[in-house]
Amino acid sequence: HTSISMSQLPAMSLNAHASPSTVCSTIFLSFFLTLTVSSCRLLEADSKSMRSMSGSRRNSGSSLVSSSSASSNLSHLEEDTWILWGRIVNEWEEWRRKKDKLLKELIRKGIPHHFRAIVWQLLGNATDMPVKNQYSELLKMSSPCEKLIRRDIARTYPEHEFFKGQDSLGQEVLFNVMKAYSLVDREVGYCQGSAFIVGLLLMQMPEEEAFCVFVRLMQEYRLRELFKPSMAELGLCIYQFEYLLQEQLPELNVHFRSQSFHTSMYASSWFLTLFLTFLPLPVATRIFDIFMYEGLEIIFRVGLAILQYNQTDLIQLDMEGMSLHFQKVIPHQFDSCPDKLILRAYQVKYNPKRMKKLEKEYTTIKNKEMEEQIEIKRLRTENRLLKQRIETLEKYTEPFVSNLQTQLEQSRLREAELLGALKEMQDKVLDLEKRSSCLPDENNVAALQEEVKQMKLRELETLRSFREMQDTVAELNQRWQVARGSGGHWKESPKKNAMNELQDKLMTVRLREAQAQAELREVKLKALQLESQNQIHSKLIGRHEQERSALQDRLQMLANQNKALQAQLNEMKRKQAESDCKSKEEVMAVRLREADSMAAMAELRQKIAELEIQKEEGLIQGQLNHSDSRQYITELRDQIAELKNELISYYIKQKKCQNVLFSFWHLLFIMLYIFD
Repeated sequence: HTSISMSQLPAMSLNAHASPSTVCSTIFLSFFLTLTVSSCRLLEADSKSMRSMSGSRRNSGSSLVSSSSASSNLSHLEEDTWILWGRIVNEWEEWRRKKDKLLKELIRKGIPHHFRAIVWQLLGNATDMPVKNQYSELLKMSSPCEKLIRRDIARTYPEHEFFKGQDSLGQEVLFNVMKAYSLVDREVGYCQGSAFIVGLLLMQMPEEEAFCVFVRLMQEYRLRELFKPSMAELGLCIYQFEYLLQEQLPELNVHFRSQSFHTSMYASSWFLTLFLTFLPLPVATRIFDIFMYEGLEIIFRVGLAILQYNQTDLIQLDMEGMSLHFQKVIPHQFDSCPDKLILRAYQVKYNPKRMKKLEKEYTTIKNKEMEEQIEIKRLRTENRLLKQRIETLEKYTEPFVSNLQTQLEQSRLREAELLGALKEMQDKVLDLEKRSSCLPDENNVAALQEEVKQMKLRELETLRSFREMQDTVAELNQRWQVARGSGGHWKESPKKNAMNELQDKLMTVRLREAQAQAELREVKLKALQLESQNQIHSKLIGRHEQERSALQDRLQMLANQNKALQAQLNEMKRKQAESDCKSKEEVMAVRLREADSMAAMAELRQKIAELEIQKEEGLIQGQLNHSDSRQYITELRDQIAELKNELISYYIKQKKCQNVLFSFWHLLFIMLYIFD
């Protein structure tokens, strides 16, 4: 951190506006410090090259000592680069306005190590942030994420010297920054991948400045959306990367799909940690330089460049082979030449407009999925309620069904009883009609008896008159016979004979008249008898009509009762049918919802199986990394002796640096004396 604070001193001259002499003094001081650091850079360059070479398995056996002529050329080149970057830092605003393209090219070539702290702050506009004043107060507060942070910081750069050890300074400041941010942004809180980004910042600058830069990265560089619990931005990045892969590397994309090697299995860490956990730290730092200026575009470019470079090898491997290739081979392909990877990255086709269009498409798809998830959640809630209802119904189903069956049987029995009673009543009605036709009406018996008496009296009187008429006729007939018998003695005179003939005719007429009257009375008697019988029959008919109407009324009443009972029976049958239909519909709906829920459960089980596979792959990867770290430690132990032998060369170079420093001090005093 001492070198970092020294690198920040040139930027401090931006705030000095006192006098021309002060400005010039500051410029000379900056120039002197730049040259001083450049001289010390010789040692650090050698140590850095030694560390990078020790981290590379391919160059573990190579020599770490550079020739003196190469070191001299490197020192001159670095001095020019550092002078240029010192000027850029001092004239930052002018470079951003007028020399933006040149600045972009310089950043792509790499920011010098000791300038990274101030340049990253300038790129992120994090030099003067209000949240910096709150940092000390945030450290005094407690965060709900402290246990998670403590658990994960030991796994952040475990092989780096700054973070090695449980109570090391690196782990402590990393904990402070992560805790402070979890309090500032409670929605995001803490996410494991963010610790690697903060760790890289802490390698370059103090914790307060690292906290400010990290806050700016989360707010302005889309990292906050990446680390939200929903990780919606990560899904968008994976969606866009899959499109680029399908468009530019279709054969590799088809191979990935055939092997079920999903993009999220290898590219998620690229976006979450910006290649800090995938590539060696020097290469990842170069990518981070460009990310600070250009954003996530460089992640897409580098990812596609890596896949293009390894396409031929990956197509020949299966899923397990590809996983091992991503873990062991790809990370160390560009250790010796990061510029090669950067050059390939900028040869990748990248269309920002097309990426915006893909973002809109992904947003539309996610909105639909969100609606479907809401609908699925609603259906699951409804399914849960229906399951509870089913459980409740199952408790009461058997008694309810038995009760319905009992009621149905009782209704059927009542129907049979009513039908039997109706038939019995109909038989009784017919029997009563037959009996009533044979029996007289009790109410009219006295009247009929009186009429019969009167009819008998009239009949007796008629018979008496008839007998008197018969007697008269008999008497007349006798007299006429007597008269006829004595007719021979009446020959006295013609007048008497004529008189006798007239009398005979008269008697004959009277006799005929008497006979006619007798016949007439007999006819009248018969007519009277017929009339009496007619009256009796009419009264009987009227009584029978009354009985018939009464029986019809009763029959109508019984028919109405039968209709009412039949209607009740039909209503009960309808209710029974409706209840059966409802129960069948409910059972069918429950079965459909159970089928939907089973399908949803199957999908969830499939996702769980995929997550378990990913988890097992992660465990296997962790075991492989652990075995690699052991091998790496063994190689480091083997190289310790060689590194000790190089200490002598360092002492010689230190003497050279002292001579250079003495000449610089002498030059400085001369220039100050001339200026004064």
